[in-house]
Amino acid sequence: MKSEIEKVLTMVQEGKIDAEKGSELIQVLNDKEQSTSVRSLNHTSLKPSSYTDKTLKIRVKSAESDNVNVNLPIKLVKVVLAAGHNIASKIPQSEQYVKDINIDLILEAIENELDGQIVDVKSANGDTVSIVIE
Repeated sequence: MKSEIEKVLTMVQEGKIDAEKGSELIQVLNDKEQSTSVRSLNHTSLKPSSYTDKTLKIRVKSAESDNVNVNLPIKLVKVVLAAGHNIASKIPQSEQYVKDINIDLILEAIENELDGQIVDVKSANGDTVSIVIE
């Protein structure tokens, strides 16, 4: 399934489909895998899903009051994180806010089910970016 998700992300990055359609396709793939996993694990204990019920919160506070608050379910984050960062880094207005964010570090934190603050970036002109899993 990982290869199918990578194909969808590639299509988003290449502009063949928009991010919303990509998200829908990935959700269908995830739902399909979950239903297959549940059937194959019949009597085996499943890992608690409490971590996947958490939210990744991104807060951008600008010195010019151009503030952004984004709340994303962890289930969706892994799928669209790299694509979203790639897109944001190409937009002049947002490039300055995302250029110092290490996406690989965030993905690793999610894989290891980390909680709390993951990223805290402060610029010289007073802009801040924080990413928290709660």
